[in-house]
Amino acid sequence: MKIVGTGIIVDNEKILIAQRPKGKSLPDYWEFPGGKLEEGETIQECLKRELWEELGTEAEIGEFIMESDYKYEHGEFALQVFWVHLPKNAELKMNVHQQLKWVTVDELPSYQMPPADIHIVEKLQKVKLPA
Repeated sequence: MKIVGTGIIVDNEKILIAQRPKGKSLPDYWEFPGGKLEEGETIQECLKRELWEELGTEAEIGEFIMESDYKYEHGEFALQVFWVHLPKNAELKMNVHQQLKWVTVDELPSYQMPPADIHIVEKLQKVKLPA
């Protein structure tokens, strides 16, 4: 099973989602930013590194939210989900994804997301977003 650090980034009551690139598994699906744990890393170090690689920004990894496991055709994944805080006025880059969008919790179900991320959406609909 692959362990994935997954970040929920909130700004003005909106959550950042990213569209997966063509040529990868689940192309054009929307996801929460993050990526696979590498040997020797903690999950928080993984998420911080992945956000730097994907979005070109420093990040503070906050409180653990949940784990979402799912077995796809291309492998089994365990998403470790954390609140993430970005620096004020962080300029996000699209180093990996096709698009980035800020959406409300109510808008999340209208985006095609991988099954593991759908479990996260369901959780987000039941919790209070951090300020």
